[in-house]
Amino acid sequence: MGFFGHLFRLARVGWVLARHDAFPPPEDEASLPLSARTGLGLAKLIATKSHGNGKLSAALAELGPSYVKLGQFLATRPDIVGPARAAELRTLQDRLPPFAMAMARQMVKANLGRDADEIFTTFGPPVAAASIAQVHRATTQDGRDVAVKILRPGIEQRFARDLSDFFFAARLIERMSAPARRLRPVDATETLAQSVKLEMDLRMEASAIKEMAANVADDPGFRVPKVEWQLTARQVLTTDWIEATPLSDMAALQAQGLDLNRLADTV
Repeated sequence: MGFFGHLFRLARVGWVLARHDAFPPPEDEASLPLSARTGLGLAKLIATKSHGNGKLSAALAELGPSYVKLGQFLATRPDIVGPARAAELRTLQDRLPPFAMAMARQMVKANLGRDADEIFTTFGPPVAAASIAQVHRATTQDGRDVAVKILRPGIEQRFARDLSDFFFAARLIERMSAPARRLRPVDATETLAQSVKLEMDLRMEASAIKEMAANVADDPGFRVPKVEWQLTARQVLTTDWIEATPLSDMAALQAQGLDLNRLADTV
C-alpha cells in the first residue's frame, strides 16, 4: 500500500486536526505548498469540529501514542511550531487507557519465560499507563515490592508505521517548501525515531537506571530504584517499588512536612 497508504493515513490525520480546529493559523498556512493548502482546505470542509480546549493536544492524543510522542518532541522545537504551540504541547500528558491484564501476563511470559503467577506472589492491575508502556505493582517470591513496566503489545509495529508516515511527510515538505527545508524536518524526524528506538528496548532503560544509581551513589539526597536484572528483558523491566510524590503536587509535599527549600536545593 506504500505511497497510497501514507496518503490515506495522513488524510485521516488532517481530518482529526480539522475536527479539533488544530490547524495552523491562516498566516502560517500561506507559506505551505499548494498541495498542502488544498489538503487542509478539504479536511476543514469534511470535518465536524469539536469544541474542547487544548485543540492540538487533544488532536494528537486522539491520533495515538506515536503522535503523543511527536507532540512532546515538537514542544522542544519552537523553531518549528512556534512559541505558542510549543507552550501548549508542553502540557500534553502522556497518558492512555491501560491494556488488559491478560495481555500484560502474556507479555511477561513471552519475555521472562514463566507465568506471572510463578514469578510473583502478587501481580496487581496497572497503576500507570502511558503511550509506550504501563506499570504494575507486584511482589517477588521473597516478599519484595517491585514495579513491573511492560511495553504495550504491538507498539513497536505501530510506531514503525507512524514513523514511516512522518518521514514521508517530512520528505514531501522538504521537497515542496523552501522555507520549511531550512528547518530540516527529515533530520528532526530522525532524531525522534532514534529516541523512540531506545524506548522500545527496556534493557536500555535498565542500563540508564544503573548508570544513574552509580552517579549518585554517594549523594544521600537521591534514591534510585534497583533493577531486577533476572526479571528484565526487552519488553519487561522490573525494579524496586519506591513510594514517591510528584514534585508538581505542592499540596502533597507540604502535607508530608517536607522542607521545600531544602528539596529545591537537592533537586
